[in-house]
Amino acid sequence: MNDRVIPLIDERARALPVPLPDLVAGFEPLGENVLDQLARPLRDLRISVTDRCNFRCSYCMPKEVFNAQYTYLPQKALLSFEQITRLAQIFVSLGTEKIRLTGGEPLLRKNLELLIAQLSTLKTLQGQDIDLTLTTNGALLAKKAALLKASGLKRITVSVDALDDRVFKSMNDVDFPVTNVLEGIQAAMDVGLGLDQSGLYSGIKINMVVKKGTNEHEILPMARFFLAKGLTLRFIEYMDVGSTNGWRMQEVMPSSAVLALLRTEFDLVPLQSLKRGETAERFGLKNQHGVLDSRCGEVGFISSVTQAFCADCSRARLSTEGLLYLCLFASQGHDLKTLVQSQASNTVIAQSVAQLWRQRQDRYSLLRAQDLGSGAGAPGESLASSQKRVEMSYIGG
Repeated sequence: MNDRVIPLIDERARALPVPLPDLVAGFEPLGENVLDQLARPLRDLRISVTDRCNFRCSYCMPKEVFNAQYTYLPQKALLSFEQITRLAQIFVSLGTEKIRLTGGEPLLRKNLELLIAQLSTLKTLQGQDIDLTLTTNGALLAKKAALLKASGLKRITVSVDALDDRVFKSMNDVDFPVTNVLEGIQAAMDVGLGLDQSGLYSGIKINMVVKKGTNEHEILPMARFFLAKGLTLRFIEYMDVGSTNGWRMQEVMPSSAVLALLRTEFDLVPLQSLKRGETAERFGLKNQHGVLDSRCGEVGFISSVTQAFCADCSRARLSTEGLLYLCLFASQGHDLKTLVQSQASNTVIAQSVAQLWRQRQDRYSLLRAQDLGSGAGAPGESLASSQKRVEMSYIGG
């Protein structure tokens, strides 16, 4: 019997704007060395462009909460594309090098390609193209892949939690077939989205959230299918984001167990991180001749529960209506939209963002591990937190 209790509340009430700090006289010059209290740079910005989604995945937007009666943000409350681009430019001036568009489901935002075209022109402090990517459930990807590529999108991440249609439909909870998502991934490949100079699709990543008792039997089939295409498949530990997904530690399958299972069939080789703050532990594959071969795809593990990577977290999150969150598990956002709508200059806004980042001490996953008594916790143990957290559907993953 399922005794899970889901509170019926408006999750945005947890994200009431927090006033920005007053600017101090003689503020330090801005630049790429803006560091927080744990010496972490501001390298990544995740921008939620909509709070709506056409899936109802239980670990993100359970149908019991996000039902027909749920009230979404009105269009006038959303940041405009111009406001998003302006804020993105400001973050880039502080050292941000990567921007990820999220949701909800970002492809539901009308004319999203116009925003992508604007953001794709941004340059880092070193004069390089900004690393611009997008995370999607893939439902609309077949229709929009060519347009996304033409607008300047270089990389894309698609969430796929199972190949078995019964399991996939049970997890998205809207009876959406997995074949449509696979067609979207193939359409992205056909138009060259994610294709690098080596002729490999290194810019297409597949994310699988592994929930014990639900889809762990899909791990090997997923690996066989996507690695055969030369794609990157990342396994994500089921996390306690927000407060509506009924998270329990006993439903977490540790990445170590997933790796052990994969090694029964694949010859995996650890790869070095490409940069500090990378969320995934990476593995390459050997070919039939026993040689590490990038054409065989790549496996990654995002282990926020059992191997917290807070120490190197360089990510900030901008909500659909312009609230800045400094952690995926944050309970409060900082109101940038009001500042953007005022007469404040880019310099003033940049100084405010920099000051917020310099004060940052967020390390929720590390603290969770301490609460559980170990990195993994005991089977059946669930985390109880007195602090309410913002929902992932509101600020993106």
